Amino acid sequence: MKHRSKYGWMELIVGILLIVLGIFTFLQPESVLTGTVLVYGVLALITGIADIVFYVKMEHHTGIGPVVALVSGILSVLAGLLVMVYPGAAIWALAIFFPLWFIMHCISHLTHLEIIRYVAGNGYYYFSLIINIIGLVLGFLMLLQPTITFLSMGFLIGAYLILLGIDSLVLAFSDVGYKW
Repeated sequence: MKHRSKYGWMELIVGILLIVLGIFTFLQPESVLTGTVLVYGVLALITGIADIVFYVKMEHHTGIGPVVALVSGILSVLAGLLVMVYPGAAIWALAIFFPLWFIMHCISHLTHLEIIRYVAGNGYYYFSLIINIIGLVLGFLMLLQPTITFLSMGFLIGAYLILLGIDSLVLAFSDVGYKW
């Protein structure tokens, strides 16, 4: 009998939070640099914990864990805590942290795509591959051109957070979230 594991539920919650935050950011792009800094900190903390949980689950089931997921998770947790403790400094750090977060998150997801392909199938594999390549391009673009980051951060981040949320929802409803 199949039943839902905690990982599937966590991905579902993360997906919903990412979509809601992405819609809010897309509709209110000027708020990215003001009152939502704490929300982004919480989101980075949650996604970091999700990456660490993924690492632990993969290591438990396969004997090896994707180290990039662990590093990405630790960096996300640290970034989230920094943003929550020092929100004023975080406004300036957004131009650096978000591109790095995008890049690390995408690299993390790309490194375990083959495992996901085996479990969730080709449809999710190609969807996640495209989303993470787009995220890498956006991350490097924002890192290399901070002016672009400040001018378009709300729209870029909002759209990408919605795509990440969809990615998490698809993963939550795939066979990865089930135990036998």
